[in-house]
Amino acid sequence: MTTDTARQTDLATLGRHDGEQRGYWDAKTADDINLLLGEDDGLYHHHYGIGDFDRSVLTAPAEIREERILRELHRMETEEVRLILDELGDLPAGSRGMDAGSGRGGTSFMIAEKYGHRMDGVNYCDHHIRFAEQVARKHGWDKKVAFHFANMVRTPFEDQTFDFIVSNETTMCVDINDAFREFARVLRPGGRYVAITWCRNDVVEDRSEASRSIDEHYLCAMHKRSTYFEALAASGLVPYRVTRHTEEAVPYWELRNQSAMRTGVEDPFLEGYRERSLDYLLIAAERI
Repeated sequence: MTTDTARQTDLATLGRHDGEQRGYWDAKTADDINLLLGEDDGLYHHHYGIGDFDRSVLTAPAEIREERILRELHRMETEEVRLILDELGDLPAGSRGMDAGSGRGGTSFMIAEKYGHRMDGVNYCDHHIRFAEQVARKHGWDKKVAFHFANMVRTPFEDQTFDFIVSNETTMCVDINDAFREFARVLRPGGRYVAITWCRNDVVEDRSEASRSIDEHYLCAMHKRSTYFEALAASGLVPYRVTRHTEEAVPYWELRNQSAMRTGVEDPFLEGYRERSLDYLLIAAERI
């Protein structure tokens, strides 16, 4: 078996939803909404947005209404990354970070551009990596950002390589016990992990219909909120800040529901957030 074939096999057999998720993204080469949203600034995101939107976009003339909606959605997605940027703001210059599930690179590029930190993106979707590398070269970001074909639960890095790790709406695609164990391995002692995630609020309901619909749409396996903290503790990652942004996440889905690019997952997210069976969280932790 060749090295490349062995790597492909390893990635595809790390778990049921790991393999399904990889197949989902491998087949999604014409991901129209994400490609459209990143055209102007090169920041192609694979996460959602927070904050309110400019209501005037809904009354814009028909010929420019969709364009204005898409620009506003992109602004809200970029604003979401600022939650992570704010959490990393006191890291020393020259820190090195890993973006776990880096997509087409938007979060990595924003961190490197704002703080100058060296970033290593990890992703098991080959065409996302090729796309992100092209974007990096085009904008000169390749001097600070590199992308690696790997699963976040089994990375190619040495122990204690990183000062920080971020994951931006990606942990529902893997077994988080495996992921957090790997994060603890490659983080230095005192290193920081910052996650933004949507999760099941098991204080309200163990498994809502909204969460089932979202899992079916994305072929993922959304985790309970309590499972995050159990898995962090098991890997020696100690939370020092947890903030809930569930209400701030609702307007994004309200606006996306008005777009011609809606995909059908908008209603389950709105239902889940409004009934509080889903939560949208930022979790920041340090490695013991």
